[in-house]
Amino acid sequence: MKQHPFQTVSLGIQHVLAMYAGAVIVPLIIGNALHFSTEQLAYLVSLDILTSGIATILQVWQNRFFGIGLPIVLGCTFTAVTPIISIGSKYGLSSIYGAILVSGLIVIVIAKYFGKLIRFFPPVVTGSVVTIIGTTLIPVAMNNVAGGQGSPDFGSASNIALAFGTLLFIIFLYRFFHGFVRAISILLGLIAGTIAAALMGKVNFSAVSDASWFHMITPLHFAAPTFEVAPIITMTLVAIVSLVESSGVYFALADITGRKLTEADLVKGYRAEGLASVIGAFFNSFPYTTYSQNVGLVQFSGVKSKNVIYLMGGILVFLGFLPKVAALTTVVPTSVLGGAMVAMFGMVIASGIKMLSKVDFSSQENLLIIACSVGVGLGVTTVPNLFDALPEGIKILTNSGIVAGSLTAIGLNMIFNTAKPLKQKQMKRLKVS
Repeated sequence: MKQHPFQTVSLGIQHVLAMYAGAVIVPLIIGNALHFSTEQLAYLVSLDILTSGIATILQVWQNRFFGIGLPIVLGCTFTAVTPIISIGSKYGLSSIYGAILVSGLIVIVIAKYFGKLIRFFPPVVTGSVVTIIGTTLIPVAMNNVAGGQGSPDFGSASNIALAFGTLLFIIFLYRFFHGFVRAISILLGLIAGTIAAALMGKVNFSAVSDASWFHMITPLHFAAPTFEVAPIITMTLVAIVSLVESSGVYFALADITGRKLTEADLVKGYRAEGLASVIGAFFNSFPYTTYSQNVGLVQFSGVKSKNVIYLMGGILVFLGFLPKVAALTTVVPTSVLGGAMVAMFGMVIASGIKMLSKVDFSSQENLLIIACSVGVGLGVTTVPNLFDALPEGIKILTNSGIVAGSLTAIGLNMIFNTAKPLKQKQMKRLKVS
């Protein structure tokens, strides 16, 4: 069904709002940790927004060499936050960008081989991974419902009322409306929640008034890349971990859009992420990977058009040059965003359960794969300091519930399902001989 331009724009803005908080919090955390000035911090946020838009367009644009062609949104991976701060503190900013550049190039090179791992992602793995993604995101949503970690009014009655009022309004729209209104119910919920918050005096427009109207983005603004072995190894590990996370998102969106992914599709998706990281280093921003929150939005709205994501990427690029306009999206209170996140992240879980419905549950092995992977993923999320005593290189693989749970699912599937046919073939050969 052909969409009216106004509908496409509204849906694109909805996707921007869904990922914007996650997109800007990464540069804010890293910039503050590395002692950026207010002006530098604002510029870093703009760089990140612009590069997220470019990275998203590259991933949606399916061509001969890169781009998976799914309605995917890219942003800076949270997995990279701690390693980037560590590298920046020890080796300086230039080493961060050198490590991101080399890791992106390595991903482009290894994408062809990483894509051959598609046989290790049957429904029991992909369903478990997507379920893990959803369950590990729920604590983020609930912290936002309460007002955001560290906020002085965390858990206040006003925050709870705004969050669940927003959620109930979204449910109301979804129940009593159809078509376009239902598709943009998240956006309408965020607008209604923000208006309610403004009437309560909980919306701060200072970020908008302080921001300038226009600025130019210049490559290598902070520093030219330099190359150190340890930072490069660290960021390469982060990149490989991100590919594992992205694989789950690819399969989730493929299931939602009714598309069967091939090995070639995966390779082009991985290459696009590697290329995005190279561009991130060039613009002095970050490595980029798929954003899970937008998967829930695609499922919730039912709109699977790539044109919406193209427009969304264009909006992000546009906002990168207009700090004042970009700052408008930051006025949405955290609690309002949290209410919408409950619905979006819950839909990610629902997508995972839908994928798991294709699994043979009469197999005890499959039940164990699901049990252990979801248990590990959720456990690491709820007890984040579980692996604090491990070396830094290993902690990159264990500090994220999504990564830990995904690797558990992949590993157990290899033990119980992938190795089983090989063993059966060996037994047949012995009988024949």
